[in-house]
Amino acid sequence: MAEPTVRVSGIVLASLMFQHVNSDSDVEGLVLGESRFEEQVTISDSQADNIHIEETYNVQKHIACHRLNTLYGSAGHVNMEAVRNMLAENKQESVIGWYRQRRNTEQQMTLREKLVHENLKNVLSNPHMIFLLLTPSKVTAPGSTHRMEYSAFISRSRRFVNVPVLITNLGLLEQLAYWKVSAGCSAAGYSLTMKKHGSRFFSSDGLLKEVKEVNSMNETLQVELQKSCRAVEESERLVEALQAEVSALRRRLKEKQQVEAAEEPEPARTSNPRNVLLQESVRSRFRCPLFCSQTLDLQGFPLPDADVSTATQVNSAPSDRNRKRLREELQGGDRKRRRS
Repeated sequence: MAEPTVRVSGIVLASLMFQHVNSDSDVEGLVLGESRFEEQVTISDSQADNIHIEETYNVQKHIACHRLNTLYGSAGHVNMEAVRNMLAENKQESVIGWYRQRRNTEQQMTLREKLVHENLKNVLSNPHMIFLLLTPSKVTAPGSTHRMEYSAFISRSRRFVNVPVLITNLGLLEQLAYWKVSAGCSAAGYSLTMKKHGSRFFSSDGLLKEVKEVNSMNETLQVELQKSCRAVEESERLVEALQAEVSALRRRLKEKQQVEAAEEPEPARTSNPRNVLLQESVRSRFRCPLFCSQTLDLQGFPLPDADVSTATQVNSAPSDRNRKRLREELQGGDRKRRRS
């Protein structure tokens, strides 16, 4: 969708105001300049490409009529002969619209102004025409302070739309604004002055020498930036290749380890003895003769092995008798308990 914008320099606007203040009645005339249509494509990662058409009308000059109703008649028909006389040396293609100054009125187009605008578009074969409306009014009763309101209109399918007007003053210009605004002048003095002193400031292609140097520096920077981008891209691709190779080697090593682990037999599980030091110390202590069992006599001295064997043989018979007697006593005690 095109968004129209009208650009007027501060000098042209001041000239229109000055002419209107010095006249006793309303003023009307033609507006000269150029109209430009630019297509801007906005590319973003979040959405698709957005195509924006910028429609700009640059007002560079104005030509006033000597009397009212010179451009058109009472019925709104455009007088083409009067238009040619007003243009004189100017080309018809430079006409981008017309203007009118009305005192103490509202910022709205009248029915006659709309009709004249449509007829002017047909006569000049220019579908893109603008209409500038200036309406001064007094702010104070003595007339010491005046207010000048201005607006621009274009027609879209017989419907008039109010478009914004930008005043291109030096303090309000954005970056590269002067490159977009043409300021052509056909005066003879201007041409002679430019021919005389233009070689000191301008190059053969019409640009300022400083601008040409800046453009050359910009081109050099762009070339170096492209080289750096290519170097970074190559290094990134090399890193990706190395990472892929390392991943492949790791995968092969893991597969090899798995195969080797599957082929090796499982080792036999051996019980790990616990308290090895304690067992060794106990064994060493029990090997000592002092810890072995011995037979002692009544005085507490150990008997030799021979005496022990005979004593055991001799005492074996009494021991058997004692066991038999003890068993009989126990049986007798049980019988007494039963009787009782």
